[in-house]
Amino acid sequence: MGCRYLPMLVVCSSFATGLLAQDSTDLKRILDRLDVLEAQNRELLQEVKALQQQVASAKTATPETPPAGGASPSELADRVGIQEQRTAELDQTKVATDHKLPLSITGMVLANAFWSGKGSGGQDNPTVASPNVSQSAGGGTFRQTVIGLKYDGADIFGGGRVTGSVYFDFFGGSGGTLQQLMRLRVASINSTWKDTTVTLALDKPLIAPFEPDSLAQVGVSPLTSAGNLWIWQPQVRVEQRIHFGEQAGLRAQVGVWQTAEGGTGITQYAPAKSRPGYQGRFQFWKDLGHGARIEVAPGFHYSDTHVAGFSVPSRVFGVDWLIRPMERIDFSGTFFQGENVGVLGGLRQGVTFFYDKPRAVHAQGGMVQLKIRATSRATFNFYAGQEDDRNRDLLVGAIGKNFTYAGNFMYRLGANVLASFEASQTRTDYIGGGRKIFPHYDLALAYLF
Repeated sequence: MGCRYLPMLVVCSSFATGLLAQDSTDLKRILDRLDVLEAQNRELLQEVKALQQQVASAKTATPETPPAGGASPSELADRVGIQEQRTAELDQTKVATDHKLPLSITGMVLANAFWSGKGSGGQDNPTVASPNVSQSAGGGTFRQTVIGLKYDGADIFGGGRVTGSVYFDFFGGSGGTLQQLMRLRVASINSTWKDTTVTLALDKPLIAPFEPDSLAQVGVSPLTSAGNLWIWQPQVRVEQRIHFGEQAGLRAQVGVWQTAEGGTGITQYAPAKSRPGYQGRFQFWKDLGHGARIEVAPGFHYSDTHVAGFSVPSRVFGVDWLIRPMERIDFSGTFFQGENVGVLGGLRQGVTFFYDKPRAVHAQGGMVQLKIRATSRATFNFYAGQEDDRNRDLLVGAIGKNFTYAGNFMYRLGANVLASFEASQTRTDYIGGGRKIFPHYDLALAYLF
């Protein structure tokens, strides 16, 4: 038996001897490499010590003793002179920019693909259903891209500071190819002190500050003509902040608003000119801890429309709120009631004529939104709004009620890339014409900058 396995033992022995020899060779190579690295480290340490000595010599050198490195006193003086000159130039530039406001560019490139039902009147994303049956509409657009400029930095008297912003989009024009014109959306100049802010703005009414979160309808605010008093108009505001400790307070706002008289819907007379309106809003807020918060704000609007020798009142009362029971959930909304609300961005029928005498159209409505932040990337938004005008103030063919509800899912694909899918339906009731309905679906991709 021993003779039978002898050749196998010889082979195994030879193989093991080869492995040991190979391991010795690899080990020798590793040791040689370590020796080389150690030598390089010693050279680097010597160079570092030499540089440290030169720096020390330069610091202690006198005019009579040039520092190590060969720089003479006259050369050092030249270098110092050049450095002082550069410092003076930088300081002069700083003084010059004290008279300017630093600008930063912001906004989003927004692409929409959409489809609207037959009641849309063939429009991309109308705010009311068409009274006539028409074809559905679909397509894609970049018209709702928004470009903004923010400015911040000018100090003013009393420890105040000037900030502001201006935003543009491409929603002007007919919307056809090469007919998408740039237009001004909103703008503001804010002078802010510790507890007071004075603002010149092109913005929404004071009594309707909230907006539904949507990438489907950006050219005009979501729920336009369906409970969102959105129209952007020139105005001046004053805000005073009062604190009730660190966890509660009051924001009192009053302002003068330029009315949008096109919202009266008057066509048979000369268009009414814009009028000053007076607005106020008083927001009570309280932080409840752990991200929870509650805000409630009553407000009012007061103005008059002058047309055909008559004065038609616009009186609107509103209340808005934000309830955040936990960090991930927001429930917000606005309710309003009054007359001639078209001048604030409601349905464009704020005034009607009966027997050549104008009458203010009474209306009530509002909007609500539930926001759920499911994760750091995913958000669900559900919102709805309605404006209900009093039927006896309207003529045949006018809109008695307009109601829209919608839901969307937004997902942050990256730090500045946002995708969204939204579905909505609008129901419009016409006096003497019944109810018209159209659905709308939108897929959006936004690049934020």
